[in-house]
Amino acid sequence: MKAAVYTRYGEPEVVNVIDMAIPVPNDDEVLIKIHAAAVNRTDTGFRSAEYFVSRLFSGLLRPKQRVLGCEFSGEVVTIGKDVRNFKTGDRIFGYDDRNFGGHAEYKVMLENGAVALIPEGMDYIRAAAMTEGSHYALGNIRAANVKAGDAVLVYGATGAIGSAAVQILKHLNAFVVAVANTKNVDLVKSLGANEVIDYQTQNFLETTLRFDFIFDAVGRSSFGACKPLMKPQGIFISTELGKRWENIWLALTTPLIKGRKVLFPLPTIDKTDVLYLRKLSEQGLFNPVIDRQYFLEEIVEAHRYVESGRKTGNVIVCMQASDAI
Repeated sequence: MKAAVYTRYGEPEVVNVIDMAIPVPNDDEVLIKIHAAAVNRTDTGFRSAEYFVSRLFSGLLRPKQRVLGCEFSGEVVTIGKDVRNFKTGDRIFGYDDRNFGGHAEYKVMLENGAVALIPEGMDYIRAAAMTEGSHYALGNIRAANVKAGDAVLVYGATGAIGSAAVQILKHLNAFVVAVANTKNVDLVKSLGANEVIDYQTQNFLETTLRFDFIFDAVGRSSFGACKPLMKPQGIFISTELGKRWENIWLALTTPLIKGRKVLFPLPTIDKTDVLYLRKLSEQGLFNPVIDRQYFLEEIVEAHRYVESGRKTGNVIVCMQASDAI
């Protein structure tokens, strides 16, 4: 099989497409023929090891898992003898940031892992974008205990995380104010935002609105900057560590005192979360945004584009020309 492999940390060029053996599933696993996989910030972060802490999971000196790709969709081609919930031919999607492996033509996955059947009528491209940004958004929204009627600001509403957050928050009947660039104002409105602030023409920090929850989905603002916009018991969450890891320290200290606080929940995902996201999609409440598609041979260009910070929603790698839309 063809697979995009990296054996050292660094720039996108450390990734190369080579031939590898097709993995063999264990008794409790399925073998998936991958049709599409996302290239996202999780993948590029592990590849670059820009944050050294990521090496505690991926390997101190060199990557333990040579094939990236935590988010994928495909077809079950072989099942282990103990598998009961999937059969050969099932179209499935899922997430695996422990073993990765989605940037290859085949991957094995635990039957009880974060994987589920693709919603009826959904193509492989969109299914491959169902879990990464959305599970980060979902975890942070749950940590903030968002309730109907809460006022929420989503900074970076056009990324994979932010665009999913807007849709999930709208489903929870929150009042959503999204910050986006000029070209994507209409897109973010279509996702359900009550108001959109165009950061290219307005400074979102000058808004007169006050928020129960400020979610920085791209990690480019700070608690200090956003604090005046927060209600007395407001919560701030960022997807990044912040300057000098300040979001970690603030998450440890601000909850000890009354008033505004920072949270830094660790992301988790399981089958229950995947089934929840599938249900939202089936109800027309969540539709992942797709920016562009690449072929596996173009994986380096896909990494470069994701790291450029210009993407809108999700970037997808197709395994074959017939998978592209």
